[in-house]
Amino acid sequence: MQRSRNCETKFVPRRKTFFQFPAPQLLAIALSLSTLSYICPVWAQPAPEKMDRTYKTLTVTGRGVESIPTTLAQVRLGVEVQGKTAQQVQQEAARRSSAVVDLLKSRNVEKLETTGIYLNPLYNYANNEQRLTGYSATNTVSFRVPTSQAGNIIDAAVKTGATRIEGVSFTATDEAIAKARQQALQAATKDAQQQASAVFSSLNFSQKEIVSIQVNSANPPQPPMPLMAREAAFADKAATTPIVGGEQQIEASVTLQIGY
Repeated sequence: MQRSRNCETKFVPRRKTFFQFPAPQLLAIALSLSTLSYICPVWAQPAPEKMDRTYKTLTVTGRGVESIPTTLAQVRLGVEVQGKTAQQVQQEAARRSSAVVDLLKSRNVEKLETTGIYLNPLYNYANNEQRLTGYSATNTVSFRVPTSQAGNIIDAAVKTGATRIEGVSFTATDEAIAKARQQALQAATKDAQQQASAVFSSLNFSQKEIVSIQVNSANPPQPPMPLMAREAAFADKAATTPIVGGEQQIEASVTLQIGY
């Protein structure tokens, strides 16, 4: 009879194997790894275009001016009342101002608005002494009408209660101003091109393409000198106050940079 053998399985742990490098080689590997960590990817760059457009340039500025007739009158009227008490003059100024506003509305004026309401004390100075003598109330309005109608409306407003004509100025319609600005810009562009052609022709240079264009804003319209408040007395004497508008100029400029 054979003896049974007791088989025992023993687990022997593996030993970790370390590769030992000499110190100089280990330092070289570490330096190589650190260098690789800082390497950035390099992207393919397209081939640069030909630099045949880097020519010299000439800069010229053209100016355009358009004159247009003024067909609208901007009128400023006022009601001034003086009296002993503040309440008295303010109520009277309000009554007269309401009558003037109602008249202007009935004439279908444009851009009617109140531009000022004032109440001021009046003093008399005598013997180095200031003495209150009363109050002055003034209400002012402005409106816009066709120039041909301005004289009649001013006369009617004075008869209704207006005592002050603060001033009258003139302007063209918004549509006329916009059209004039376009024409001024076209004239300015043509002027700049003609200047450049004259320079290139005299120097025997060949004009290339336009490199840049700068459009300067058209100048705001300058209305003629306004009629001042001294015309109020004349308005009472004349059957119809003559109101005659003039012209206003719209200016624009264009700057061109042209290669050659």
